[in-house]
Amino acid sequence: MRISTTQMHAFGLDAMSRQNERLLKTQQQIATGRKLLTPADGPVEAARALELRQSKAMGEQQRVNQDSARSALGIAETQLAAAESVLTDLRTLAVQGGNGVLGTPERTSIAAEMRSRFQELLGIANATDAAGGYLFSGYQTATRPFASSVGGATTYFGDDGRRLLQVGPSRQLEISDPGSELFMHVRTGNGTFSTQALATNAGSGIIDSGAVTDPSKWASPANSGDLSIRFAVINGTTTYDLVDNVSGNSLLTGAPSGAGPYARTYVSGQPINLRAQGVEPPFDFGSAVIINGAPANGDRFDLESSGTQSVFDTLSQIILALERGPAGGASGNAPLMNAIGAGLANLDQALSRATDTRARIGARTNELDSLTDSNGASDIQYAQTLSKLEDLDLTEAISRLTLQQTGLEAAQKSFVRIANLSLFNYV
Repeated sequence: MRISTTQMHAFGLDAMSRQNERLLKTQQQIATGRKLLTPADGPVEAARALELRQSKAMGEQQRVNQDSARSALGIAETQLAAAESVLTDLRTLAVQGGNGVLGTPERTSIAAEMRSRFQELLGIANATDAAGGYLFSGYQTATRPFASSVGGATTYFGDDGRRLLQVGPSRQLEISDPGSELFMHVRTGNGTFSTQALATNAGSGIIDSGAVTDPSKWASPANSGDLSIRFAVINGTTTYDLVDNVSGNSLLTGAPSGAGPYARTYVSGQPINLRAQGVEPPFDFGSAVIINGAPANGDRFDLESSGTQSVFDTLSQIILALERGPAGGASGNAPLMNAIGAGLANLDQALSRATDTRARIGARTNELDSLTDSNGASDIQYAQTLSKLEDLDLTEAISRLTLQQTGLEAAQKSFVRIANLSLFNYV
């Protein structure tokens, strides 16, 4: 095979170019400390490194979201703690206002302070975050959620939405609670049923909020959830009947309730059990109430399954009752005490709602802490794996560089020797 001088020079230059290219690449690897300068240097490793970087970027965004969620939950928790404190103070004021020895000036003063605290609570319900968005308006963060006044209607302009943030690969965390749940739809009474004295009662009977020993029995289909305790006073003896207001029948006889005397004798302060006794028709609603004082003939107290009411309406009712004061006459303080008793039961439900919500916020914050720790561990794992895929073994690279330099020098020297192989050198 004949090799021309042109071919010989071309082969030599090509060999030196390849050696120089390898040398330059090794120099670049040493300069950057990276093994993969382009995807062509390791397609499989480069693809894996890209996946890891994408996962790492997602983790970084989730960490930003976790910080945002933690901030939002912290602000909400602070406001709820303030609301809980205000509600506790209002409850204390309501209890003080129900003291029978207070005169009109003292009750008026307490009512005035409660009006001030009412506005404070309304301000908390309309609180905003650092960006100016309303905390408790659901998705409607630009809408002021509450409008209310003592003696007026309470209106909620937000919605029931719960804002979410992606804080993990498959976890969206609630970072808000709607004001409709916190301040509007608060259970009444003891949470199972509420008690109320009829406005026309003439006696001094005062009913408590009741006790539930078995909620499942109260929820029995046999219970209409609308009951009343009706009193009769005949010849100095006070008796009472338990009546289903839906059917009009007495629970104690099974027949329509009429005028007294009734089947049970009333003793002030003794529990009135909502279950059959003796020869009464069988029924058991797992509950009891206590009435203190002396109900008058025809007095009535109603028991209804708990509905919902805004905390602002509850406070309004207590304040107005304090401003009205005792009714006077035989009933004395009973109307005021019954109004305050019903209000206190509702306030307890509002306090319980605030406490439960703060507990849920604490649980979410703990979850965020766990996710942050998990993200930190994942970042370390990503860094270690990326280092294995991309980082250069400096010792091996320097050794390879030395070898490539030697190869390049050999190629250069051999090319010079071969290039001198010409017949003209022997003419």
